[in-house]
Amino acid sequence: MIFLLLLFLFSSHLNTKSSAHCSTTTAAKTFQKCITLPTQQASIAWSFHPHNATLDLCFFGTFISPSGWVGWGINPISPEMTGTRALVAFPDPNSGQLVLLPYILDPTVKLQKSPLLSRPLDIHLISSSATLYGGKMATIRDGATVQIYATVKLVPNKTEIHHVWNRGLYVQGYSPTIHPTTSNDLSSIATFDVLSGSATTPHNNINILKLVHGIINAISWGLLLPMGAVTARYLRHIQALGPTWFYIHSGIQLSAFFLGTVGFAIGIRLGEMSPGVTYGLHRKLGFAAFCLGALQTLALLFRPKTTHKFRKYWKSYHHFVGYACLVIGVVNVFQGFEVMGESRSYAKLGYCLCLSTLIGVCITLEVNSWVIFCRKSKEETIRREGLISGSDKGSGIHS
Repeated sequence: MIFLLLLFLFSSHLNTKSSAHCSTTTAAKTFQKCITLPTQQASIAWSFHPHNATLDLCFFGTFISPSGWVGWGINPISPEMTGTRALVAFPDPNSGQLVLLPYILDPTVKLQKSPLLSRPLDIHLISSSATLYGGKMATIRDGATVQIYATVKLVPNKTEIHHVWNRGLYVQGYSPTIHPTTSNDLSSIATFDVLSGSATTPHNNINILKLVHGIINAISWGLLLPMGAVTARYLRHIQALGPTWFYIHSGIQLSAFFLGTVGFAIGIRLGEMSPGVTYGLHRKLGFAAFCLGALQTLALLFRPKTTHKFRKYWKSYHHFVGYACLVIGVVNVFQGFEVMGESRSYAKLGYCLCLSTLIGVCITLEVNSWVIFCRKSKEETIRREGLISGSDKGSGIHS
């Protein structure tokens, strides 16, 4: 049930992200086709003229800062940033008016060895321009939409193009600075066919793996592990269950660990598939949780009997490592929501509701345990006082 809930919340949010509207009509001209791009709420409209292999297009992007930049470009070789011939729009440092300049993104740009300088493109760019949505009265601000127009002559008999788009926070002089490095910003690459309009992105598989990784880890480290701890703490005192509580606790924790191992392995694979994408804190917390979970699992093999002299040390170790793993796992689930850009999503809300319910059950059981403990302590005190007073009377009679 929890799995289906999180799956629905995650997938519905992803579908919302990809359901932005695209338009074929602008104030300047009307185009034949348009598609919504998978990131940054961007879209592109175009008209292709097969008789002379000319492509008229308009890219729609949004600024994330009043002093920022928005860029779109074509990579004639492969779907990646390096090698892209880009057109970048930003406010002129002197006049404040919107300008559009050409740039070639060579490998030195990615390594940030030198500032990005404008230079003529080596593709057949017939014309280019940029305007703000809203006409002459529009101003460059956070969230403002820019339209980048370009007319490009393509290679004959080649209708597929690799294009890249992105945006940054500010410009130094006439040199755009590095864009943010979130997963969405690093996934702003796609290939589309100008004739059919079909588009593919190299990150489709990554997005599916992210969804699976998030759901599995939220269930295993974020819910099952705390549930296993709850069963151990509150069921062991129910005498009617006998040793059954232990088997329930072990079953839940082992299921959580093995399921979490699958999620951990998917996370490692995602790291290999995303060169340049580094989530230091999320990665470190993931490794810490997995290592602690592995230690807990191995501890079962060395669990001494209740009468053994080392039992109390093993118990202390088991509690410390277990609770540490639990806390790190839950914290990392929330960190994962931040990494996936789901910090204000229904998926996170659904997880918080599940976790809050579990915490509420814990509080109820804890209060109940303390009530029972206090009642037993009181009864024990009364019983002892009764025994003491009885023994005193007995000693008085004998005297």
